[in-house]
Parts: sequence; C-alpha cells; structure tokens
Amino acid sequence: MASRTCYTVVVDLVQSAALFRKAAGVYHYLANEVFPTIRTSAERTPECTSSVSNIMSLICLAEAQAVTIKRAEEKGNTGGLLAKLHYGVAQLLHEASVVLHSNSGECKDLSLRFLDFIASCKALHELKSQKHVADDLKTAGQVGVAIGVLRHALVNAKKNMPAEELWKSIFSQNIDNVADMLKKFENENEFVWREKIATDDELPLLEGKKIVNLIPYRPQRWERELMFKI
Repeated sequence: MASRTCYTVVVDLVQSAALFRKAAGVYHYLANEVFPTIRTSAERTPECTSSVSNIMSLICLAEAQAVTIKRAEEKGNTGGLLAKLHYGVAQLLHEASVVLHSNSGECKDLSLRFLDFIASCKALHELKSQKHVADDLKTAGQVGVAIGVLRHALVNAKKNMPAEELWKSIFSQNIDNVADMLKKFENENEFVWREKIATDDELPLLEGKKIVNLIPYRPQRWERELMFKI
C-alpha cells in the first residue's frame, strides 16, 4: 500500500490521501485487535507490537494531511488555513513521539533513521506553519512580530536538521526560503517600519487543525479465519 501511495501522490491527491487513511486504519486495527491477542514468550520485533502500529497509524494520518495541504495549496487557500494544517501535521507527529517515548521497551530497537524521520518531519511542518503565520502577520502590519516568528522558526529548524542526505536537502531548501523571507522583512523594517522585534515570550502560539481521520479497516472473512488459525 505504501508503494502504491507514493506513485498515486503524483497522479491523484484525493486518492493518495485516502490510501494513507486506509493504511492508518490497518495499523490501528493491528494495534487494537490483532497484536493484543497474540500470546508468545518470544520477544517480538518492533513491527509486531501495538505501540509501533499506533505510531505508524499516526504517521499515515500525518502523511494524509500533508497530501491534503498540497490540494489546499492548489485551490489557493489562505496562509492562515495552511499554517493551521501544517501545524496539525506536526501535532500528529508529536503524538507519535509521545507514544514512542511512553513505550520505550517495545520501541527500543527502532532504527535511528526512523526516529530521525519523525523528528525532522515534525520540525519541517512547524517551520512551514511559522512561515505562513509570519506572512499573515506582515500583511496585518505586525512586522516586528513576523520577524520574531521567523527568527524563532529558524533556530528551531536548525536544531532538528535530519541526518539523511535527501531529507537534509529538502530541509535546507525550506530553511533557505525562510531565511530569505526573514532578510527581506528585516530590511523593510530597518528602512520603513522600524518596529520593535518581538521576543520569544511575545510570539503568538501556533494553532493546529487536523482534518483527516483514519478509514476503519474491516477484515474479510478469509483474513479473520487466517488470524484465528495463527
């Protein structure tokens, strides 16, 4: 399903989001209906635990919302909505991190690459949210606050630079875009607006909006029979 979704994202955003939501439903079913019923004395691999399945379900929902954002951008939605949707993705990934750290026993063998993926994706969507927030603030005449938001966003993003080269390239490009926006705002403020730059304590809190839900998985009869035999 994952490989099918990666292909579909280019072709049909609606179908791609639906596939991620279906995948989230499958992982949710495994976490709540399958793995709790399996009794074995042998140590399980992380992939066969409820904790990791719950994490994967949340990641799939985050991916579904990320695809939905692309559709919203195509429709020309405003920065305010896009900011909330991006932060909604970050919130879903934060929930995944909470599950991970709350179940360190089951998750202790997860790869560093997987953990890096969750942390860097969360930071990337926070950065994109802050970029839209800053743009809206400047439009509203709050240049000093907008600059404060961008400065804070860059500091946080640079702390969460991923190790994977491909991810690092994408991440760096987004950081460069925000840095260019910040430079432009600072120059305008120096010569035109002369507003006081907002400190971290004066920055607005980010608001998230989660608009995707998992599609419940309903096993076919042969799947239920197979699970019973196992």
